[in-house]
Amino acid sequence: MRSLLVVYDPAARPAANRETPSAERTPEAVLESAGYRVMAAFAPEQARIGLAKADAAVLDLPVTEFKAWSMRLLADKRLPLLWWCSDSAASQSLDACEDDVRVDGILTPRMADYECHWALHFGAKRFYEREQWLEERRQLTAKVEERKWIDKAKGILCEIKNINETEAYEMLRTQAMNERKRMVDVATSIVKVYELLQESKPKGAKRR
Repeated sequence: MRSLLVVYDPAARPAANRETPSAERTPEAVLESAGYRVMAAFAPEQARIGLAKADAAVLDLPVTEFKAWSMRLLADKRLPLLWWCSDSAASQSLDACEDDVRVDGILTPRMADYECHWALHFGAKRFYEREQWLEERRQLTAKVEERKWIDKAKGILCEIKNINETEAYEMLRTQAMNERKRMVDVATSIVKVYELLQESKPKGAKRR
């Protein structure tokens, strides 16, 4: 991790003047002194440009602004997000302690270089572990959904072909192989066609 995007609160730090009214060091000053390449953004358009080269994003914002910005950033690129917990940002975030904030780590103006390195390291580690968990969850959810379509299709085949579940499964598998499709795609087609046929029947007609 070498390149960082720092997102500033436009209301608190206008692009034309990055000086802070307090004695706190800016994120750029702290992170550049620690050896990182830093890009600053004060608006979504600037952030979108900086994301292309960024390994992580540091948000110098009140916690109340985190949700909107995190959604905006992660929609363009999946990367670790860390909060720059300055005195001003912390004081503006007191009422947001119970909010569901998506953050991978915290940096402060008083951190030494090695503390910044470790905070960024553990933040990135937390991010990639969560990404792996989300991918595993997505795959599991997809498998459960596929199983539902296959089970529905088996039920339909059992009904209209008067066969058992094992025979229905083999029929699905054979059709999928012959058509060079996934079994779930064949099953989905069968279910959708069957449902359309049922909807087109006159009301009160018996199912066959």
